[in-house]
Amino acid sequence: MSTRYESAKAIYAKLGVDTDAAIAKLKTVPTALHCWQGDDVIGFDHDGPLTGGIQTTGNYPGKATTPAQLLADMDKAMSLMPGKKKINVHACYAIFEDGEFADRDALEPKHFKKWVEFAKERGMGLDFNPTFFSHPKVKDGLTLSSPDEATRKFWIEHGKACIRISEYFARETGVPCVMNIWTGDGYKDVPADRMGPRMRYKESIEAILSEPFDKNLVKPCVESKVFGIGVESYTSGSAEFSLTFAATHDGCLPLMDNGHYHPTEVVSDKISTLLCYFPEIALHITRGIRWDSDHVLVFDDETKEIAKEIVRCDGLSRVHMALDYFDASINRIAAWTVGYRSWQKALLYALCEPSALLKKLQDENALTELLVMHEEVKTLPFGDIWAEYCAQCGVAADSEWFNEVKKYEEEVLLKR
Repeated sequence: MSTRYESAKAIYAKLGVDTDAAIAKLKTVPTALHCWQGDDVIGFDHDGPLTGGIQTTGNYPGKATTPAQLLADMDKAMSLMPGKKKINVHACYAIFEDGEFADRDALEPKHFKKWVEFAKERGMGLDFNPTFFSHPKVKDGLTLSSPDEATRKFWIEHGKACIRISEYFARETGVPCVMNIWTGDGYKDVPADRMGPRMRYKESIEAILSEPFDKNLVKPCVESKVFGIGVESYTSGSAEFSLTFAATHDGCLPLMDNGHYHPTEVVSDKISTLLCYFPEIALHITRGIRWDSDHVLVFDDETKEIAKEIVRCDGLSRVHMALDYFDASINRIAAWTVGYRSWQKALLYALCEPSALLKKLQDENALTELLVMHEEVKTLPFGDIWAEYCAQCGVAADSEWFNEVKKYEEEVLLKR
């Protein structure tokens, strides 16, 4: 334990913060790392373009194109990250062997056996996402809300298959699986009928959730989106739709992606409200610039505010946290690592906030002193707490980790 850490620890202690306890707590809190940063959201079940109102920009060399490459890249990235991890998988990342192929409505647990083996070997749980995009049976940009019954049936069967796979993940790893339902269904221009697609969407999700599953093992979620590329005017799964669906269907959680709201909205302000009503909620954590642009997460104000709200609400055991961004313009290993380390920093920063003192000042209406303390906290020696946490987790606290990324790029990525 460094002298600098001991000094910083004493400074925090004067404000009632136990930094040893903060570090110990964070080591127990899992965050799901998304597999799709490593190959630009392509997956292994198709060769077509990315569709569904989302877009990955850039063409940095070294993209993973096989399951072995993607798993190796994830391993490398995770070796540079402190903290407890889960792995988040999309259905399009099914791994087929010996020439076998199954369409999305016919996926089985065996098609994800390698993901389970990978996770179990590393003592990690798995989260899962049906893939309602980048597929020829997305008809006119619609899946679960399509007016075409055959289209809806295909995607409902896909969702049911994903329920079964999610339960397989949970039983194999011993960790509950968060299964997130999101579609890019919507319209480019103003629709003549807003309610029809939403009623079909509602009935389709209900059909998916009619698949039997153990609610202790599978945590189904519904995720909203305000708009997407090509669906600027309307989305079937709006914020109001998704939140109301979760609130009225037992065992279904709301999932908020902080890139899926109007630019002036912030998810940090919504967390406390949802935790008043839901035993559990889920988050996809990203960084939107002007729109849902899925930039690499950084240690910025909103990221810190989201983490602080989770901690202030005593929600670390109630909020399922996952990262969700994809940038093909920079080294993908570095993108994973920067984003994950930034979220770890945000959580540790929140755990080191003197929240009891700040709440006391608010309740006493000592608002001048509250403002003063908010500003004082910003320049506490947090960097020394972060360095100690990284040291205890066996990773570099500073940018030295990037030397490993550059070496991996030279020896592995550039040779693909």
